[in-house]
Amino acid sequence: MTTATDAETAPATNPASTDGRGAVVLSGITKLYGDQVAVDDLSLTVQPGEFISLLGPSGCGKTTTLRMIAGFEHPDAGDIRVSGKSVLNAPPYRRDVNTVFQAYALFPHLSVAENVAYGLQQRRTPKAEIRDKVTQALDLVQMHRFGDRKPTQLSGGQQQRIALARALVNQPSVLLLDEPLGALDRQLREEMQLELKLLQARLGITFIFVTHDQGEALSMSDRIAIMRAGRIEQLADADTVYARPASAYVAAFVGQQNFFRGRIEESGAAIASPHALVRAAKATLTGTGQGEAAVRPEYIRIAADDPTETTDANTARGELIGVSHLGDTMQYLVRLGDEQSLIVRRPTPDAPALQVGDPVLCTWAAHHVLLFPADDAAQEGGYVAPPTTV
Repeated sequence: MTTATDAETAPATNPASTDGRGAVVLSGITKLYGDQVAVDDLSLTVQPGEFISLLGPSGCGKTTTLRMIAGFEHPDAGDIRVSGKSVLNAPPYRRDVNTVFQAYALFPHLSVAENVAYGLQQRRTPKAEIRDKVTQALDLVQMHRFGDRKPTQLSGGQQQRIALARALVNQPSVLLLDEPLGALDRQLREEMQLELKLLQARLGITFIFVTHDQGEALSMSDRIAIMRAGRIEQLADADTVYARPASAYVAAFVGQQNFFRGRIEESGAAIASPHALVRAAKATLTGTGQGEAAVRPEYIRIAADDPTETTDANTARGELIGVSHLGDTMQYLVRLGDEQSLIVRRPTPDAPALQVGDPVLCTWAAHHVLLFPADDAAQEGGYVAPPTTV
């Protein structure tokens, strides 16, 4: 397994700011449930005002990590510091953090304004101050005119805004978000992604966002921590995670990849798979064992096959078994053999007119090829080979 190096996990800004308000530092935290390791010696530094996402499949430890920062779970080892102070012995209500969950947990018998005011009332905040803070919080999420309504009178997106206002009304230094958009439909979820990022930029509050949705993480985050089996596999900005994944696991989980498995050849610069010799621009593998090559669908060109044309590396012949219109792109599913298919995506204006059943030739450039050791990480990361029958 590839783990993030110190250089990769180091924040881009001045390390001295890790003691500032909103900084979160996890140092070697481990969480066990019986003999199961949920979080395994994990270290992470989040800068004040940073938007960072914990991304990974179910069971990778991302929500457990968030719950330990919030105080709902306690690590078996390690330390957690928020704004420069250890919070290991502090209950949730004594930590300068607030949490927004996927289930908004609004009180149905209270009005919107009363829901937002609830935390302030528990702290015995003066009534005049409560009124001002609730107004400010509702204004932040553009919900002031709904203050007298009950949660059941609101849409899912409006309820999500109220949950955010309730979390922000205490002006925490860190906001923890545990898949808060998961219950929304696609269009509303995309709208809320933009609103969340704009809100975070305006407030300057540290956001730690847990999601299994790569699109959410890519579109909103300053940095993304890809988690695997309780550890961070890679920690980097969206461009780096997408274009230069640290492992086959990351490559498979972020976006889609076409994987070719086979023998390592050409001094570590190529993979000889049953259906194609896949060559990278430079050698990155060692030895002569098994390896994997990955090519993203958008980097593959497709055309009607000319059987008289000779082929070299980075070409594959197959049969077109599916064509899908995705709006701005056309997607082609190509069968290379009984256990190998390719997904190809081309911009709609430039997409070739091909029909199911056509013999096709797929080609790609060496600089778009990524090479990895073979360790079944692609399947673990979420990659499932396209079907070879339709």
